[in-house]
Amino acid sequence: PLYSEGFASLFLFPQTHGINAIPHINFYICFPCSVMKKLFAPWRIEYIRGKKMEECIFCKLPKENKDEKNLIVYRGKHAFAIMNNYPYNPGHMMIAPYRHVANFEDLKDYEIMEIYEISKLVILAIKNVMEPQGFNIGMNIGHAAGAGIEDHIHLHIVPRWSGDTNFMPVIGDTKVIPQSLKETYKEIKKELVRRGENFSR
Repeated sequence: PLYSEGFASLFLFPQTHGINAIPHINFYICFPCSVMKKLFAPWRIEYIRGKKMEECIFCKLPKENKDEKNLIVYRGKHAFAIMNNYPYNPGHMMIAPYRHVANFEDLKDYEIMEIYEISKLVILAIKNVMEPQGFNIGMNIGHAAGAGIEDHIHLHIVPRWSGDTNFMPVIGDTKVIPQSLKETYKEIKKELVRRGENFSR
């Protein structure tokens, strides 16, 4: 390579096409495959293959008022936070509006505002309780984007640690999750209560 910066290399290739063609140079930047890392979660196959609830979980579970059983950690006026029962990582949260809405553009301004306000509170609680080294935060909207529940928009918050893409999920079809869902639920909810920001029932 002409130039290399650790993660990428620049190659120059002189080119001509035919006897009278003007010589030129093609530039190629090559990125090694190791740049992209994936968070493997083969234990989620139980959810993928399992029988899905006919009614939308984001509509059904808040109505039951069984927050600890349903892993709802926070209730706002227009949106709520619930732990993912099939997490990609410990502390994986989902923030959803109560209203059954599929598209981001159909959300009301006050719903968008509260979703992000709740996200901020939950992130602060996770940081204090679990000390992650980073987060993946985002929405999958539509089947093509990988949405597991397409008809009810929700925001994912996934805590990340260096090494959480280790070999165990790949080789052994398993992953060591150091805390149970109930333990994590109680600790995060306790932190929200400590902050005086808990309205769940």
